Amino acid sequence: MAQVSRTFLVDCPAPRALAYLADFANATEWDPGTVACEPLTEPPVRVGSRWHNTSKVLGRTTELEYTLTTVEGERVVLEGRNDGSTTQDDLTARPAAGDRAEITYRATITLTKGGAVGDLGTRLLLQYLAKKTVRQMTTVLAQQGGRA
Repeated sequence: MAQVSRTFLVDCPAPRALAYLADFANATEWDPGTVACEPLTEPPVRVGSRWHNTSKVLGRTTELEYTLTTVEGERVVLEGRNDGSTTQDDLTARPAAGDRAEITYRATITLTKGGAVGDLGTRLLLQYLAKKTVRQMTTVLAQQGGRA
């Protein structure tokens, strides 16, 4: 299992940030590995909503089905699955000074194949991607912050 956690401020009100992040179709904008993320369920976004996600990292394409499993106050959790792994994106958006939000992004990947060597590579990859994710999410949420 590999995990990463980052906490950072964004120029977007917390409720708006959380609503944006709960709709995983938006991952194409904030997740550096996501190349496509298509809804599998009808709006509105709610617990049980699902998406087909295609990611490409280091030249390797992976497809997962994600489900919104939790919406509680300031927190949403999305879980992805395929034959080789399970993933979890645990996101919180708390109000911060000046109509900003403090985002905590926690990502966990558990490989069902690959053992300890695969876990080590996944940990290193997750650390690398976390830096890019924070940059992209900060930029995209600032754009959301300016929308009415």
